[in-house]
Amino acid sequence: MHANILQGTLDLMILRTLATMGPQHAYGIANRLQQVSEDALNLNQGTIYPALVRLEQHGWTRASWGKTENNREAKYYAITKAGLKALDGETARWRQMSGMVEKLLAEE
Repeated sequence: MHANILQGTLDLMILRTLATMGPQHAYGIANRLQQVSEDALNLNQGTIYPALVRLEQHGWTRASWGKTENNREAKYYAITKAGLKALDGETARWRQMSGMVEKLLAEE
C-alpha cells in the first residue's frame, strides 16, 4: 500500500522515532517507520533525507558519523532538547487536527 504523507507528518514521525529509539541512521529510521506502519510506509532516500536535513536545519536534530551494525560509516541523527520541545508541540497539533478530521468524517 502506498501512503501519501502530509507535509510535516514525516517530521513528526522521525522525531518520535528518535525520541523513542535514540540515535539512528536514515536506514534505521526508515525501517522503523516501515515496521510500525506494518509496511504501509516504504520510504526511500529521496523522501527521508530532505526531512532529516530540514530537521537538522531547525536545530531539532543533530548528526554525527558512526559505525553501523555492519561496520559501515553512517550519519546518525539524534533528537535535541529543541527537538523534544518541537515534538510536544507537533504532537499536540497533530492530535487537534486528526480530531477535527474525525469529526468531519463522522458527519453524514
